[in-house]
Amino acid sequence: MYKVVIVDDEPIIVEGLQKGIEWANWNCEIVGTGSNGLEGLQLVKELQPDILISDISMTNMDGLAMVAAVSYTHLRAH
Repeated sequence: MYKVVIVDDEPIIVEGLQKGIEWANWNCEIVGTGSNGLEGLQLVKELQPDILISDISMTNMDGLAMVAAVSYTHLRAH
């Protein structure tokens, strides 16, 4: 089963993605959600998801900076 993390600052989008897709049919499970890039970065570090779905424009850290930080952290770990 693939682990999925969703990060978006709009709760209705997060809820829509969680409930609007039958994740099990795609061999996926939502393992965490965050409301900004900093939360998303922490979730990725803790949960090591296979798939990250993120908004680009968010408070504290935007989605692009979050992905760059995830990539940097991942590269340093190997």
